[in-house]
Amino acid sequence: MATLTIKNIPEDVYERLKRRAKVRRRSINQEVIAVIERALETPPIDVDAALKRTRKIRELTAQYRIRDDELEQWKNEGRK
Repeated sequence: MATLTIKNIPEDVYERLKRRAKVRRRSINQEVIAVIERALETPPIDVDAALKRTRKIRELTAQYRIRDDELEQWKNEGRK
């Protein structure tokens, strides 16, 4: 197996890794490997499919127009 050295890990990242490892009853090394494996399992984005979905949503919502004052009102209502 290969060995990897990671330098300059921010303290807060290290502490979060340590807590995750403890909760999962793993060493920090095992937790780092699990996190990396999970990150690499994420499927790549299908750009063509994403564009197709985006264009479809645009078609379905093209008739809706939101004025700046409406948007500002909704944002403020959500902060109450």
